[in-house]
Amino acid sequence: MTDVTPIQRRKLFQEVRDRLLEQIRAGAWQPGDQLPSERELMLTYRVGRPAVREALQALERDGIVTITHGERARVTVPTADKVIEQIAGSASHLLHMEPSSLDHLKDARLFLESGLARRAAAKATPEAVDRLRRRFEAHERARAQLDEFLPRDMEFHREIASMTGNPIFPALIEAMFGWLSAYYVQLVRVPGAEDLTIAEHRRILEAIAAGDPDAAAAAMHTHIARSNALYRKYEGQG
Repeated sequence: MTDVTPIQRRKLFQEVRDRLLEQIRAGAWQPGDQLPSERELMLTYRVGRPAVREALQALERDGIVTITHGERARVTVPTADKVIEQIAGSASHLLHMEPSSLDHLKDARLFLESGLARRAAAKATPEAVDRLRRRFEAHERARAQLDEFLPRDMEFHREIASMTGNPIFPALIEAMFGWLSAYYVQLVRVPGAEDLTIAEHRRILEAIAAGDPDAAAAAMHTHIARSNALYRKYEGQG
């Protein structure tokens, strides 16, 4: 059967973007190098200034180049944070449009954070444990301030992810906190709730400090399973 799928017409800026990206990947410009000026690119690709500017802006959104006013675009190396940031908008839209996605995200967080605690305990160094302990102490001091308590909570979890040595994990954890924060509901201000969180974090810290992967994973699983109950969709939320 003949394929009758219409051939998609591409915009000029997409062609310019792809050619620039191909050259960057081929090593024509290294991280830190500046790309040719807009005028040079216009002459090279025989296109107008709008196509060149849109192409550069697309590369900037992808974290491939940085653009500073008055200077030529400069090649950069995408970071894990930048890569995760690129999908943040789509993830938030999915959470709003598909009710089951919230449960999927909570399940993914439970699985991921338990594994991260296990790996952190297996790889913990005295210096890393000391950094985690300082995060815990800052969180403990903030227990009476809700506006500070939640950010310090996130910092504790991100520090555990950092202990794995994989830069993608801290970015993922921070992104998950951001996506879930829209659904954090404090239905009732239960006396002692912060104390319970601190106690759970203390058990996680102690297990990691002791180099006990099984205990760390179990303590994190208990903590996340309980905290997951605080995230839900508001009734009638669109």
